[in-house]
Amino acid sequence: MTLDSIALPPNNNENLNRLVVILHGWGADAHDLLALASSLNLKDCKYLFPNAPYPHPQVPGGRAWYGLETKDLRGLSESRQRLLDWILDLEAQTNIPLSRTALCGFSQGGAMVLDVGIKLPVAAIVSLSGFLHTQPKKSNQPFPPIFMAHGKQDMVIPIEASEQAKSMLDALGADIQYQAFDMGHEIKPAVISLLESFLIEKLA
Repeated sequence: MTLDSIALPPNNNENLNRLVVILHGWGADAHDLLALASSLNLKDCKYLFPNAPYPHPQVPGGRAWYGLETKDLRGLSESRQRLLDWILDLEAQTNIPLSRTALCGFSQGGAMVLDVGIKLPVAAIVSLSGFLHTQPKKSNQPFPPIFMAHGKQDMVIPIEASEQAKSMLDALGADIQYQAFDMGHEIKPAVISLLESFLIEKLA
């Protein structure tokens, strides 16, 4: 099954040869992070903002990548597989290879791109206020370069969650750029500035 998504720019411009996929957090939807496209100075770049597959249980119109109401993270495995299949189909849909595709996500979306992205030959992974659901496994292929940022005052996802994820990935030899910021559960301009430099380098 596919995922609904918003594309910026909306047309299939043949000059676009880089792709950035951006996943929203729990309770938001595909519109939530659209402003990142205009904030990032990336030339020849197409952006895709997918909607999470599940309706949020409390927020009208909000979406969820999986449930947080119970400890079993209901729907995670199905959502992970659905996201993986959707990403693998992107090359055929956009004519942009995975090697020129970056996967980005915020909060629950940041957790999803870490889970799925480390299994794929993408150009880069960006996890903002994200974490890992489980211990990743050693791969015969190197992990994509990873950028992680987290707020020291994050009251939604404590910074210890991303620090633990970084430690687990470090132990497997991942190439990680990690930065903690004086902020809460948010994306400040200083984060966008570092993110822009990272994506320009990895999508060159």
